Amino acid sequence: MNAVAAGWFDRSIVLPGKLPLAILLVMFVSTFVFIRISVRMIRAGVSWWPGNITPGGKHIHHMVFGVVFMIAAGFGAFSPIGDLHPWLEIFAGLFGAGAALVLDEFALILDLQDVYWSEQGRVSVDAVVVGASVCGLMLLGTTPLGITDVFTGWPYLVAVVLINGALAIVTMTKGKVWTGMAALFVPTLGIVGAIRLARPQSPWARWRYPPESGKAIRAARRDQHERWIDKLRAQVYNAIAGRPSS
Repeated sequence: MNAVAAGWFDRSIVLPGKLPLAILLVMFVSTFVFIRISVRMIRAGVSWWPGNITPGGKHIHHMVFGVVFMIAAGFGAFSPIGDLHPWLEIFAGLFGAGAALVLDEFALILDLQDVYWSEQGRVSVDAVVVGASVCGLMLLGTTPLGITDVFTGWPYLVAVVLINGALAIVTMTKGKVWTGMAALFVPTLGIVGAIRLARPQSPWARWRYPPESGKAIRAARRDQHERWIDKLRAQVYNAIAGRPSS
């Protein structure tokens, strides 16, 4: 079994040159898990767990360390040793850890205030899930917006990027953020998302569905049927990241 796993790893990860991306994903996920365990231990007041870093009474958020890690990894990757082993893998792991620390406090950056344990703080978990999903899709071999490694001319490339990008944006404005993000890598999902009805609270519905119109009524009815997805997501987020404060 170990030989089979090692052979698969060599064929699927090492030989295609995906090892740095795999290390980035592992460090991204493991860092997020570690920092969420840490903040939940601090929130619970566990006496033996190290608390927040507060030199001089100033709380240093972990996204600060994430920014430092990402900058160090970026500078290192573009340095003369950036494409050499094992430095390439080291910089990839450092970037993954830094990205996790930054995205875990994405809501703080977005709102410019400490909303970590509030309902608005769930945006951070969304950002982490999106980041991990994008990295995973790239590891599986997908590329953004349907771009391939075969160059077929600038007109075709521009057309593919514009069309697939537009479909993804329309899908997101219809309130289907997850589908829109996935459509960046699986363009077919963008077609489906752009055709389907928008969610009633979305920008698209406010722009295009007049109140009491047929589309507005159907969108509201469909949204009620799909509420179980939001409830399931909230339960999963509670288990992973902790419940938001009331």
